[in-house]
Amino acid sequence: MEIVRTPAGLTAAVEAMRRAGARVAFVPTMGALHAGHLALVAEGLARADAVVASIFVNPRQFGPGEDLARYPRDEAGDAAKLEAAGCTLLYAPDVAAMYPPGFSSFVRVDGLPDVLCGAVRPGHFDGVATVVTKLLAAARADVAIFGEKDWQQLAIVKRMAADLDLGTEIVGAPIVRDSDGLALSSRNLYLAPEDRARALALPRALAEAQGRLRAGGGVAEVLAQGALALATAGFARVDYFELVDGETLATLDAVQPGARLMAAGVVGTTRLIDNLGL
Repeated sequence: MEIVRTPAGLTAAVEAMRRAGARVAFVPTMGALHAGHLALVAEGLARADAVVASIFVNPRQFGPGEDLARYPRDEAGDAAKLEAAGCTLLYAPDVAAMYPPGFSSFVRVDGLPDVLCGAVRPGHFDGVATVVTKLLAAARADVAIFGEKDWQQLAIVKRMAADLDLGTEIVGAPIVRDSDGLALSSRNLYLAPEDRARALALPRALAEAQGRLRAGGGVAEVLAQGALALATAGFARVDYFELVDGETLATLDAVQPGARLMAAGVVGTTRLIDNLGL
């Protein structure tokens, strides 16, 4: 598996693949890879002839006091996992390659970043939109695969790619869960054993809310029960437990096609997110 470290190197490598007749899929990551990331690679291989993955811990999507410095990093281990999974190319730029001296631009999608996680992490999704635009512009892949665990990010990237005519199809891949139901996340590594046990309340509360809504339960009551379940389980903070439109992220007071249950909260010192469709 080849490794390139500059935007120009990525563009040249992908263009060579496409000239050879290959359809190319792109999987952007921040590293600390787990089975969920490798499922994105598998989805890419199902949709294309070659998969390019990136590893870049993007400083512009971390706010003050967040975990940029301690975010897990293991490029060598991640590269071995990607190669074993069938990746053709790894793009691993450093901060200077992505944001050279004088860099002063950013990308913002109106509306979608201002709710849910964006209300708790102001500026986060501007950093995401900026780095993803740069990655997609350099890769020029046919399709890019994003995990559905961060549903808000997926909705923002889809809107941005369509609005800016980036020319890459954006595809969401289903959430991968551990055997106990917890959605896989690089930040799960932070969880102490007792917090890992408490974290299971998140998928359970979502599943219970899903069942109640499908059975005709009132939305406001079901959402309040979900948030209470997290607090009772020992979550230090519940950021939201909401029903939203899956495309616009608008809050819903009734179940409709495309609705999505969204939840986030803090266990110990670790912030977790999850969601379920209806």
